[in-house]
Amino acid sequence: MRLVVMISGSGTNLQAIIDAIEEDQLKAEIVLVVSNRKAAYGLQRAEAAGIPQFYFPVKPYREEGKPREKYDADLADQIAAYQPELIVLAGWMHILSPAFLERFPHQVINLHPALPGTFAGTDGIRCTYEAYQHGEVTHGGCMIHYVIPEVDAGDVIIQQVVPIEPNDSLEQFEERVHEAEHRIIVEAIKLLCEDRQVT
Repeated sequence: MRLVVMISGSGTNLQAIIDAIEEDQLKAEIVLVVSNRKAAYGLQRAEAAGIPQFYFPVKPYREEGKPREKYDADLADQIAAYQPELIVLAGWMHILSPAFLERFPHQVINLHPALPGTFAGTDGIRCTYEAYQHGEVTHGGCMIHYVIPEVDAGDVIIQQVVPIEPNDSLEQFEERVHEAEHRIIVEAIKLLCEDRQVT
């Protein structure tokens, strides 16, 4: 399966995918890594693994007064040239509009560090931790879901509960969530690869 992985930061989930492919756990190939931030360390991870990288910032569009949909449409054009079968948002900090999503129907998946129906949008880990401190939740988690225009609301592919211990610091809980993310992002891609082979 041809993968495009989209990132905005350090790329630890990208690294989990790279490692799984190299260890033959995934029958997939990352054909492109895209970042909307030039300083994203994930671009260096891609370079080290010999994967093409593409930096595509939104700032020039803002400065020229162009709508977000134009950015998304142009980004879709660039990615389409690589003929991806699956697009994986692995820490991509940018909401994609229908101008992008309609080009790749049911082909875009996202990693979100909270469980379905809880804490959509950014800062899911901190929001979960603070809710635990206030007695509003008993645990946290993460999920991989299909991307739709509504944020973090698409059909869930896989989810993982992550416990919060009474004496956990935010950093300890965050580390446990990231460990779970690295597992389920590989598992979700594996499931979709197997589904594609069956069909």
